[in-house]
Order: sequence, then structure tokens, then C-alpha cells
Amino acid sequence: MARFLVVLDVDSTLIENEVIELLAAEAGSLAEVESITRAAMNGELDFEASLRARVATLVGLPEAVFGKVRARVTVTAGVPAMIAGVRGAGGRVGVVSGGFHEVIDPVAQALGLDYWRANRLEVADGVLTGGLVGPVIDAQAKATTLREWAADFAVPLSRTVAVGDGANDLPMMAIAGLAVGFDAKAPVRDLAGVLLDVRDLSQVLPLLGLRG
Repeated sequence: MARFLVVLDVDSTLIENEVIELLAAEAGSLAEVESITRAAMNGELDFEASLRARVATLVGLPEAVFGKVRARVTVTAGVPAMIAGVRGAGGRVGVVSGGFHEVIDPVAQALGLDYWRANRLEVADGVLTGGLVGPVIDAQAKATTLREWAADFAVPLSRTVAVGDGANDLPMMAIAGLAVGFDAKAPVRDLAGVLLDVRDLSQVLPLLGLRG
């Protein structure tokens, strides 16, 4: 049986949105955050520095903003079929994100993912402080996470698949058995093993011999 571990990025991959931008729209800082996001995803800025700069613009937002933003999240076409296909063949699916647990957790639970990991926003007295809690999930943390989940699932890295679109996905893509660039930015287009430019994640299944 084809047991694969498929690990995906979240923003603009598992979902159509950039969660930090949905939050920034509520904070009135969308233009500033979009500019920083573009630079980070194209590899022009250090991810952690860019993340902290973007999160700092969210200071003062009420904790209730998470519910408003979750309601706007759109799961990318083909995700349920992709998950069903991988799991039906005995595999597992996880997501690792530079985004935020507060929004990703309910999405991951609803989809029945096996693993998920993301950053966590700091909240004090019911409002966002503009800071983060715990270690930052950056590019290297994504690669470390893929290794950890592969070990947990007892599959070699050769049976792992990394799916992403931005520069911070490159380290995990570099160690995976198959690196899939999904509607990818320039750095990923140069280095991915396969490029998928139609926004339908069920296209991952034929790459694994699971359909078509």
C-alpha cells in the first residue's frame, strides 16, 4: 500500500487566503502588511522579521476577530478529495504554517488532518498585543516539522511530499521525496520538482499514483 506523508503550506495553498492579511484588514494595516508579505514570499526579507513586523500591526484587535476571520477562510478546491485519497491509501496529511493556530485549528479539525502546526498570537485582556507566543514557525521549522512527522509516521523522507508556494517552504521542499510548487512564486518555481498551476489540490493524487 502506498503510504505517503503529505505536508502542505496553509496560506494560499491549503486555503485561498492569507490569514495575516484578513487580520490586517480588520486592523486597518492591510496595505502595509501586503507589501511585507510579498517581499517575504519572494525571499527578499527574513521570514521571522517580516512576520513580527506584520503581527505588530495587529495590536489592539479584539480576540473576537478570530471568529470573523475564520468565517472568511476558503479551503482550496480539491482539498477534501486529496485528503481522502491519501488517507484511503494508508497515508497521512499535515499542514505547517507561518500563519496562526487561532484560525487554522478549526479548519484542520474540520478537514480531519493528521497533523498541524502554526504560530500563536499573544492575547492579553481580550486583545492582541502585537506579539507572538512560543517559537516562530519559519522556513527551517517547517523542514524540522516534516522530519518529525515522518519519524512519527515511520516513513522515510523519500515517501514524503511537500506542497508549497513561497520561499519559506523551500527548506521542507528540499528534503521531501517530492516537492510540489502550487501556483508558486518565483523562488519555488525554480526549485520544485513538479509545478501545479491550476488551483485544485486533488491534482496531487496522480503524482502519487493514487488516481488517474
